[in-house]
Amino acid sequence: MSSALKDMFDPALYRALASELSSLSPSFNSDIFLSHTLTGLASRELMPRMRRTTEAVALALPLPYADQLAVLRALAPRISSGFVAIFLADFVAQHGLDDFNTSLDALRFFTRFGSSEFAIRPFIERDQPRTLALLLNWAASDDEHVRRLASEGSRPRLPWGRRLTALVADPSPTFPILEILRTDPSLYVRKSVANHLNDIAKDHPETALNLVSTWDRSDARTAWIIRHALRTLIKRGHPRALALIGADTAAKLDVARFQAAPGKLVLGDTLTLTATLTSRAAKSQRLVIDYVLHYARSGKTSQKVFKWKTLDLTPRTTVTLTKHQVIRDFSTRRHHAGGHKIEIQINGRRLAETAFTLSLQTKA
Repeated sequence: MSSALKDMFDPALYRALASELSSLSPSFNSDIFLSHTLTGLASRELMPRMRRTTEAVALALPLPYADQLAVLRALAPRISSGFVAIFLADFVAQHGLDDFNTSLDALRFFTRFGSSEFAIRPFIERDQPRTLALLLNWAASDDEHVRRLASEGSRPRLPWGRRLTALVADPSPTFPILEILRTDPSLYVRKSVANHLNDIAKDHPETALNLVSTWDRSDARTAWIIRHALRTLIKRGHPRALALIGADTAAKLDVARFQAAPGKLVLGDTLTLTATLTSRAAKSQRLVIDYVLHYARSGKTSQKVFKWKTLDLTPRTTVTLTKHQVIRDFSTRRHHAGGHKIEIQINGRRLAETAFTLSLQTKA
């Protein structure tokens, strides 16, 4: 997780929070709050820092739960970072599971300042029908943050969040929420709906396809959701997914050139891919173009499909495409020295390949 996010929870932030909370409640004890948050701070990563903040508020604000929430509601507009403000919802998840109505009302309020998507998941686990019924109501809210929470909070596989195993096994209870949001005017909300559907497609591809195939794709908002929701299946070359975006037929074309340059790279270099495609078709073709990078590993390879471009290629024409990718390590991906094969994939079929050699020597 990003060190920049972790560093938001620094001594200056904690002192600012202590000052604000002291001004909001005479019951707040700054010394307890600062002692709990600052002791051992350097050794804590992002999520432990957030949880420590929640714990510190509970210790330093010895009031009944409803009164604590009143203070935190007053604090919320004074927090300048939406990410930092997520600890407000986390407080609800840690201390309010036994007070459903008060807690869910607080999560609805806090999500405008820092998303409640993580905090609502324990409530779904404890009482899925009751919580999803409330989220269904929220899906019709005038507030885009609340509408997004209805989708994002109930995603089966929310990154960084607790996996909702019951919804992974059977995602259908969230379908009414997605139905309401499939034409949402907010891109913020539509992105969540697409990601929610992509989660479902990873475990139940036919279920996800059956759902979106009933939607009106003439609506531009719905069509956008479907394209992004099916991205994993499209990268896998799933025929039904490709058909839903108009790329269900094998491409009639020649790959005149597919090249990786330079042929030898070191970590930090930029890889440039070039592909020249010539149509052999008598009519326009929708082409979904990806590239598959086979990473060198000890005695084997692993592959990852990357999005390149979707285009409509007119009859008997030639197009040259260029793609740049910096080859660098991430916390989730470490490179190994050696040969790396790359394939170009068009409408789910791999049509040509090239390669480059990587050295682990880093750029100066």
